[in-house]
Amino acid sequence: MFDLGSSLREARVRQGLDYPQVELATKIRAKYIRALEDEAFEVLPSETYVKGFLRSYAEYLGLDGQLYVDEYNSRYGSERWYEETPRRARVHQHRRVERKVVLAALAGIAALTALVIVAWKFGGGDSSNGIPPTVSTPAAPAATALQLRGVRKGSYVEVHRGSATGRLVLAATIAPGDVQRIIGSRFWLYIKRSTGLRVSLGGRTVSLPARKNLRVLVTPTRTALTGA
Repeated sequence: MFDLGSSLREARVRQGLDYPQVELATKIRAKYIRALEDEAFEVLPSETYVKGFLRSYAEYLGLDGQLYVDEYNSRYGSERWYEETPRRARVHQHRRVERKVVLAALAGIAALTALVIVAWKFGGGDSSNGIPPTVSTPAAPAATALQLRGVRKGSYVEVHRGSATGRLVLAATIAPGDVQRIIGSRFWLYIKRSTGLRVSLGGRTVSLPARKNLRVLVTPTRTALTGA
């Protein structure tokens, strides 16, 4: 394993090349060259561009372009694939989960109402005026939800239910100002930049250490760092 960005930068500086020279020779915009050297791959339009530019830039500097592409795939390939999954499909998935919770609550209220009517009709209502006794229907409990809000530069995040091996329910880059809500009470999170997110569970703010590639288990009673 080696540092992709720093090795590219060192090769360019060693050859006395500046960004305009490289841009002119490779036809790669200077801002993308800087992104490759900073390993800020999210700046590039897609994973196809990352690999193509990485190969071309490395070979222009006299390096093994395929070696750099292989190293990128081993470290970032699956992560970038999740980032490029259409957000609309993920949002629809979350909405389906929320609709199921609401429908379950409505079904419970309907069943309770039916029981009240049956009890009044066959067992104990006041038949003198035909009005059933007043029964208070308990309100459905509010569903606990995980909320992720993008701040500063935002962050890429993955959310699994229950544990790291649980079902993946979210894989997205949450931009500043964006909010994602997922119904549930126990989640395992991978956060690329913890300073780019504000996390809460059931309305309670979850305190996260400021670090990259954070892996953490979040429940209503505790927040625990995990190794995987």
